[in-house]
Amino acid sequence: MPLSTLIVDDEQLARDELAYLLKNIGDVEVVAQGKNGLEAVTLIREHNPDLVFLDVQMPGLDGFGVIKKLLDKKIALPKIVFSTAFDQYAVRAFEVNAVDYLLKPFDRKRVAQSVERARSMAEANGPSDKLDALVRMLESQKPQTSKILLKAVGRLFLVNQKDICFASIEDGIITVVTSGINGMEGQSNCRTLEELLDSLDPNLFWRAHRSHLVNINRIKEVVPWFKSSYQLRMDDKKQTEIPVSRAQTKRLRELFGL
Repeated sequence: MPLSTLIVDDEQLARDELAYLLKNIGDVEVVAQGKNGLEAVTLIREHNPDLVFLDVQMPGLDGFGVIKKLLDKKIALPKIVFSTAFDQYAVRAFEVNAVDYLLKPFDRKRVAQSVERARSMAEANGPSDKLDALVRMLESQKPQTSKILLKAVGRLFLVNQKDICFASIEDGIITVVTSGINGMEGQSNCRTLEELLDSLDPNLFWRAHRSHLVNINRIKEVVPWFKSSYQLRMDDKKQTEIPVSRAQTKRLRELFGL
């Protein structure tokens, strides 16, 4: 049986090159390709591939972050081959029990070796029970930051997470607003709210609506709305009202005992 394979890389040329090499190796079926970490998680859940060639360095959710999110969501882990242009990640790649590690530009012989290693591990039902503990250990060793970078009035500002009031997305642009009468408004360089949420404290921030996430400690008032829905009046200088989606109304009631 051919190995069902997924390619995830933020560079189109790298994806094309790897797909070409895998096609010539044989007994490998590339079932899908993704261009970032969030797509990787979605595609792995949808296709349940045998093998994933996963770029380490991607904007937002990187290759190691993909594994952590899969574990958090209890999605079955495929065999992983990490790829990158930087060999400084090699040790860490193997610490998370990767099948192999490829340096760019790709070499046909090395790609073939990675496929064979993955096939051998699949046939032997290679161990993956250590992945959870290892990834969490690595995450705990990463320097934690409580600040978020925002662009405003032609400058770059570092803002404490606790001071963020809410974030909204419109036409692909994420606007972040901080609290109080001296609060500021700036743009995040994240591409999606989910990507931004991944960098924020999950105990503080909540996706109240598909276009809005809020700091639950910066909610000033819960305003009853029509048809048993609610809006959140926030603690920014404009006292912005954020809608709560129907899907999140239950979560709102749980948060505040409504």
